[in-house]
Amino acid sequence: MKKTLLLSLALGFVLSLSGLSWGAEAVDVQGSTTILPIMQIIVEEFMAQNEDIEVTVGGGGSGVGISALLDGVIDIAMASRQMKEEEWQKAKDKGLDIREIEIAKDALSVIVNATNPISEIDIDTLQKIYTGQITTWPDLGVALDGEIVLISRDTNSGTFEVFNEHVLKGQELADKALRLPSNQAVLNEVVSNSNAIGYVGLGYVEQGGNNIKALVVNGVEASAEKALSGEYPLSRGLYLYVNGEPQGAVKKLIDFILGPEGQTIVEEEGFIPLSLK
Repeated sequence: MKKTLLLSLALGFVLSLSGLSWGAEAVDVQGSTTILPIMQIIVEEFMAQNEDIEVTVGGGGSGVGISALLDGVIDIAMASRQMKEEEWQKAKDKGLDIREIEIAKDALSVIVNATNPISEIDIDTLQKIYTGQITTWPDLGVALDGEIVLISRDTNSGTFEVFNEHVLKGQELADKALRLPSNQAVLNEVVSNSNAIGYVGLGYVEQGGNNIKALVVNGVEASAEKALSGEYPLSRGLYLYVNGEPQGAVKKLIDFILGPEGQTIVEEEGFIPLSLK
């Protein structure tokens, strides 16, 4: 039976199938908006090859996906950070057997508008900017008028959690920071504002084209090689979480993601396939 792929906005973006044959196996996936674009493309190809499986994909952020998995609402949680200690404890209290599956590597790129003359920054300075201790570009010796416009991800985001761990290091994000729900939203704000600074997954930098600039951090340029080696200071893994040993349609989907076709899509979308390890 012919399938029709529908895209809609629900908890970020939702990917679903209509016109499926009766009795198709269903897999529900939800979570990280960083992984979402990869998963949308992977699922479309996966379903084309597996007509008896229906996969629904939703965003909402890493925390939302993990919470839904622990509550038994979904089959697979996408997360752009590892589960927190309190999430593991909740799983234990519920008697769950949560498995972590790394599917790719990524790096957080610190970005500014292309008109900004700054080209590099260090973690300490980033911390002072995002905690409100440094508020203007001239404070950094940058010939650019006006206050620094802070663009951040929201607190449900795994991207924010990684930034919080490596940059904020437990300090409070400045109140004036604009908290946005996706990498794309951050990218759009930096493109449109010459005074803005933000951070996005490495795979989103190319989308900004000549309108943005990715900064060198602690003397290291963000790249696949530097992220895999750990030399780039804002590197991270991208993960799926499931309850118990994957079986049936869930196992088929995960095997597809980790296989040659899935890892090729990961690389084509600007992220770092595990095959480069």
